[in-house]
Amino acid sequence: MAPPILKRYLLALNRYKWPGLIGFLGVFGVSAVVALKPPPPPQYEASGSLVQNAPLVAFTATGTEVQQRGQGIITPEFLLADVLLQQVSQELANQGIELDPREIRNNATVEVEGEDGEAQRVEVSFIWGDAEVAETALSLLFEGMVELSRVTNRARLRAIIEALNERLPEIEAELRRAEQALEAYDRIEGPAIQAAVDGSLLGAISGSQQQRRQNVITLAGIEAQMLSLMQRLGMTPDEAYASSALSADPIIANLRTQIHQTETELRLLSATLKPTHPRIIELRQNLQGFTNLLNQRAQEVIQGGGQTAALPASNQIRVTSNLDPARAALANQLVALSTQRDTLLQQQEVLQQSEEQLRQQYASLPNKQLERQRLAQQVALKQALYDQIQAKRIDAQAAEAETVSSLSIAEPPQATLQEQELNNPIAILAIGGLLGVVVGGAIVFLLDVLDSTIRTVEDLQGILRDREVPTLGMIPAIKLRSPRQVPFLLQPESSYGEAYERLRSNLRLVSDEAGSSPRMILIASAQDKEGKTVTAFNLGIASARAGRRTLIVEADLRNASAAHHLGITPDSQANVEPLRYYSGHVGECIRMVPQVENLYISPSPGPQQHSAAIIESSEMQRFLKDAYGRFDMVILDAPALSHSNDAMLLEVQTDGMVLVTRPGKTEKAILNTALDQLEETEDFSLLGAVINDAPVSVSAATNVEPVTADTVAEDLMVDRDSDEAPAVSRVDF
Repeated sequence: MAPPILKRYLLALNRYKWPGLIGFLGVFGVSAVVALKPPPPPQYEASGSLVQNAPLVAFTATGTEVQQRGQGIITPEFLLADVLLQQVSQELANQGIELDPREIRNNATVEVEGEDGEAQRVEVSFIWGDAEVAETALSLLFEGMVELSRVTNRARLRAIIEALNERLPEIEAELRRAEQALEAYDRIEGPAIQAAVDGSLLGAISGSQQQRRQNVITLAGIEAQMLSLMQRLGMTPDEAYASSALSADPIIANLRTQIHQTETELRLLSATLKPTHPRIIELRQNLQGFTNLLNQRAQEVIQGGGQTAALPASNQIRVTSNLDPARAALANQLVALSTQRDTLLQQQEVLQQSEEQLRQQYASLPNKQLERQRLAQQVALKQALYDQIQAKRIDAQAAEAETVSSLSIAEPPQATLQEQELNNPIAILAIGGLLGVVVGGAIVFLLDVLDSTIRTVEDLQGILRDREVPTLGMIPAIKLRSPRQVPFLLQPESSYGEAYERLRSNLRLVSDEAGSSPRMILIASAQDKEGKTVTAFNLGIASARAGRRTLIVEADLRNASAAHHLGITPDSQANVEPLRYYSGHVGECIRMVPQVENLYISPSPGPQQHSAAIIESSEMQRFLKDAYGRFDMVILDAPALSHSNDAMLLEVQTDGMVLVTRPGKTEKAILNTALDQLEETEDFSLLGAVINDAPVSVSAATNVEPVTADTVAEDLMVDRDSDEAPAVSRVDF
């Protein structure tokens, strides 16, 4: 038996043979073009070398440093700079040789040999079809490289001089600023240091402390008086201020008098007049108006009118504005004491801040001398830096006169003929064929990886095993003599009946372990074309032949009935009134299959647009409940899980679901999504899965002796294009 991965690859090769063949032919065609390519013309290689160069006598340190750095920047990119290639191309053009800079760069090779980042030797070669042109071009390259190194060194020196000249004014300005800072410090901090030394600073600190102690004693007396007044008045200073202001306002006093008069008259008249009397109503309106005016005036006084400070708000206007002269005097005294206390507190804060400043001045005295020493050191450092830059600038100006190139020609260019290896066409074709096979196989493998369809039985079993879904049966692929036949096992001697009989017995074993025997089973699949309808019909046939009174319910109301394949003609009125059909008022919803004893079928009234409503109807529930009591086995053929939730609605009325899968049709993502949906549903019973249309022999699927091909056609005696079939019908194979 072939390994699963080999079996899967062979299936993929059968599906994607044309893309793989195209990949093979493409690679082999390229190798054929390379093998038949004519040999290239002869090429000449001109080569030479450059070595590092130094001046004979060096008088300056800057010149030696620039020379060493010039050797460190020598790289292939530097020696083949665009400006150099442009100059060489123009010089060659003047000599009648047409070479653009791009051709020179592509045919030139530069190798730098050296240690510690310094070039000790530079090997340069140039390849061209003419020996004289190669030598001439390389000679001009050598001259340009030497001149480029000299110009670079001189430009570096000039850049150093310019940088020093640019920085010198800034350094000189910093030196002058440091000197001025020292002078300013001596002028400003000198008197402060002297004041700390002669003792006047300590005297000021002692006087501030004495004044603060005196203020504390005064504050204690003021707070005692305020506490006594607050207890007498029952007010805070802010409340006393607001009450005094309200009591002193003449408008508020006038309004209070009018309110008092109105209230007095209202009490007197209320004893003799009814509340609806005009005079009573008028007095109440006047009282409300005076009250509103009182509140409005009180708000104006409290808010200050925009010209004075706002007073604390109070909700009891009449109470707070009714101070007698004695209490008003006490309130004014309380406000005056509060103002005096705030004055002393502010004075305490000012004295504390002044004392802290004096203490800080005294504490900073030791640092002032250190600060002066630091400023003096800054002046010395700036002076030293200024002197160093002046010396460096003079040295660089002197080094400009002794600047030379960092390279010199050690070996002049010499041209030699290159030896060329001829290609072996046979070897190239063989390698191309091998690569073509690899590329073609890789294309097939990649396309198979991108295909989400489960192709082999082993892969399907692995997924079901990982999801802990038991495999109830494996149905072998049913061979049909004619494409017009349908795989319904109507003949009792069918060799494929054993597979469905094993499926039926496995269902009973699974349910026995759960404690009950299923009598109503839902057959569904994750998607179309997986064979749920064939499985439901053939399982019903196997159950009927086992002596059990079996009913097949076509619960896929979204498609037309397939009962005509069993010789049953669906009722034409069922499609118009499906609810009356299932309630028994229109036609017969349960029909006996004439070719199989004990087998009955309930044809679908589909296609229906509102199938979910029909499934959830009371007529359907009564029909299924009645069928559950009348038959030994009820099999429901439900729609695919990926298309609708009809199967989920039907499952709650059954003993469990059987999920039908099919190698070559079932997609991994859709199957996993369906299983996740079933796992997330509460109280859902998944009895197991069936692998339909498995590419195995009948004996391998049922552990019985294999059958011959002559007995296969006898199992299938019903044509798809029967005259009794409706115009629109579909069997989920």
